[in-house]
Amino acid sequence: MPKVSEVCRHVRSKNAGPFWITVDLSFPDRESFERYAGAQALQPAAIGTLFDVDGSQVKCFQIADLSVVKISYPRRRPQGGALERDMHGGQQYIRLLDVELD
Repeated sequence: MPKVSEVCRHVRSKNAGPFWITVDLSFPDRESFERYAGAQALQPAAIGTLFDVDGSQVKCFQIADLSVVKISYPRRRPQGGALERDMHGGQQYIRLLDVELD
């Protein structure tokens, strides 16, 4: 099975406020988007397990016109907190790169 890093053109993460992170998965074309955007590994429960958050709070948006999947999930620690280690959320996407898409 192909991995996210093999299928997506761009994968990035960023802040979505002090309590949320958003990850964007950009697919290279409509065909790839249609094939993989609904993959089980990109569903809220799987994302919750991957990022150690409650899957019921994970939000996934498929934007077909842009061939993009946006995934938002709550931070485990608020931005800027004493134990928070990625102030801008820019390193969170790395966990997704080796996820296999079915």
